[in-house]
Amino acid sequence: MTPDIDKLTKLAAQVRRDILRMVHGCQSGHPGGSLGCADYFVALYFHALKHNTKFDMDGKGEDLFFLSNGHISPVWYSVLARAGYFEVSELSTFRKIDSRLQGHPTTHEGLPGIRVASGSLGQGMSVAIGAALAKKLNNDGRIVYSLHGDGELQEGQTWEAAMYASHNKVDNLISAIDVNGQQIDGSTENVLSLGNLRAKWEAFGWDVLDMNGNDMADVVRVLDLALAKTGKGKPIMILMQTMMGNGIDFMMHSHKWHGVAPNDEQLALALAQVEETHGDY
Repeated sequence: MTPDIDKLTKLAAQVRRDILRMVHGCQSGHPGGSLGCADYFVALYFHALKHNTKFDMDGKGEDLFFLSNGHISPVWYSVLARAGYFEVSELSTFRKIDSRLQGHPTTHEGLPGIRVASGSLGQGMSVAIGAALAKKLNNDGRIVYSLHGDGELQEGQTWEAAMYASHNKVDNLISAIDVNGQQIDGSTENVLSLGNLRAKWEAFGWDVLDMNGNDMADVVRVLDLALAKTGKGKPIMILMQTMMGNGIDFMMHSHKWHGVAPNDEQLALALAQVEETHGDY
C-alpha cells in the first residue's frame, strides 16, 4: 500500500505536541531527542512495522521493535497510544507516581508494547540481536527493528554486538541511529568524536543506509529500502540524520534541551509552532 505522507506528517505533528505536554506536565523528561525522532516512530508504527496491538511478550509472527536510548520514551509512548496499545489519556500520567509510563521504559508495570526495560545505554543492540536470532530459530520470518542514540555509540558493548551480528549473518535486523550530534553534556564531536559512522559500520560488516529523519517521505523510502535488503546475509544500519528538538525553533541546534522540561511560557511558545491534528489528550 502506498503510504499517505501527508497523513503521517500530520500524525507526527500531534506526537510532537504530546511530547511537549507530557514533559511539561511532570517537569521532567527528555524532549529534544523525542521531538527529533517523531517522524521515524510514526513511519515505523503506521507504515513499516507489522505488529499487533493485542500485545503479548513473545511477538510470534510479528515484527519487533526495541528502543535502546530509552530516555526518549515520550515519543514512543505517544506513538504506542496513538496506535491503540493503550488509551491516549494515559499520556497525562507520564513520570508521575504509580504511572506505567516511567521515564525509561520498563516491563514490570505491564505496559503494552514494551518488551524490555531500556535506557542503560549500549545494551539495546545486544537485545535486538538476540530477538532476531530467536526469530530465525523459530522459523519466524518477521523482522526486528531497533533504535539507538549517536552518543550511545561511545559505549563499547554496541561494537561487540555489531561484530557478532555481522559474523552470524543476522540479516533480519534493521537498526537505526539517531544522528543528531548532541548528547547531555554537549555535542558528540566535543564529548567524544564518533568519526566516520558509515565507514565504521561498513567495516563491521553491516549494510549501511542514509536517511533524513526529519523528512517523512525519506523516512518511509529508506525504511522500505531497508526491508528490501533483509535476508541477504548482512544486518542493516540506518544512519538517521535528525535535529534535536525538531519543529521547535528555540529547542533546535543545541544539546540544552536534551533533558530539560519547558516551563508554562515555553510550552505555549512551542505548541504555537506545532499543529494540533488528532486532538490533545
